[in-house]
Amino acid sequence: MKKLEVSAGILMNNDQILCLQRGKGKYNYVSYKYEFPGGKLEQGESPAAALRRELVEEMHLNIKEADLGYFMTVEHQYPDFYLTMHSFTCNLDSRDFDLLEHIDYRWLNAEELGDLDWAGADWPIVQRLMEEKGI
Repeated sequence: MKKLEVSAGILMNNDQILCLQRGKGKYNYVSYKYEFPGGKLEQGESPAAALRRELVEEMHLNIKEADLGYFMTVEHQYPDFYLTMHSFTCNLDSRDFDLLEHIDYRWLNAEELGDLDWAGADWPIVQRLMEEKGI
């Protein structure tokens, strides 16, 4: 079974969280699902460094590693691979970014997060974000 290690960003602005929608992909069970932005770690790369690089590549969003706060790590078994996903929070001063890898995005309050169709590995993060807001 293939194992992947990725990082994801919980990007926030004015108490709203950025949710990105994937396009059609290799696996139907993650196609068109919502997710937090991020991607795979490269050889020798820390989870925070990988997230910073992925945000530049996928969104032209340049953040500082020092602005990332560790949130949680999710272990998730998909039908074709096992995923370890490290997540980090980051407060953004602006909502400006380029949508390069995804087909849609939404800025939502924590209580609205459960309304979206999330990728399986992202769901535990969504649940914790809602729990922390008393939802």
